[in-house]
Amino acid sequence: MTEATILLADDDRLIVDVLNHQLQREGYAVIPAYDGAQALALTQAKQPDLVLLDVMMPKMQGWEVCREIRRDSTVPILMLSARGEEMDRVLGLEMGADDYIVKPFSFREVLARIRANLRRVNYAASPGNGGEDMVTIGDITFDRKRHQVIRAGEPVNLSQREYDLIMALLEAEGGVVSRNDLLDKVWGKEWFGAPRTLDVHIRWCREKLEEDPSNPRLILTVRGVGYRLISAHELDETTESR
Repeated sequence: MTEATILLADDDRLIVDVLNHQLQREGYAVIPAYDGAQALALTQAKQPDLVLLDVMMPKMQGWEVCREIRRDSTVPILMLSARGEEMDRVLGLEMGADDYIVKPFSFREVLARIRANLRRVNYAASPGNGGEDMVTIGDITFDRKRHQVIRAGEPVNLSQREYDLIMALLEAEGGVVSRNDLLDKVWGKEWFGAPRTLDVHIRWCREKLEEDPSNPRLILTVRGVGYRLISAHELDETTESR
């Protein structure tokens, strides 16, 4: 039985053929693509469960494809690249990628990253994970049952990673969550990468949820420790004191 459908995009046909064969042996359905434009079109048409996307491709680079996918989809996106510098990884995250795999890679690493990202999506979508189904703080409602965050009556377009990060903060009920705990909860204990990844995602969340992202009132930084999501009670007290 097929576990999930993966779109695999790389202009190196050998890489596509090898990964295609190995992923099918693990029970995944694979949709191959050989350039950026084809990858984007197939993602929009086929709605895969996960996207493996090479950075350097003809017609559209992987960064551009990732950015376009993120306009209307929260599908997990794993970038493949021969460039492993921190700034390249951060750029991928800036465009909305969930993970970054440096070439040359082992299939075991790719498989572990795929499973971790799909597991996170499935867990977040399962009923009964963490606290009340619906929590409202100011004009923002966190609806676990529908897997949505709603601001001023409108759904907020969050990536899966952004949603998981907000839920991890929400579960703390106003308490501080350390940077290490957030990385473990959202990226997984097996994840390794630049700690700056967390700060990038916090900034994105603020841009989508805060009235003034440069002066946040909802997602607060606790210097030297981590972050916390203000409680509804605290927000009411802050509003009344103004």
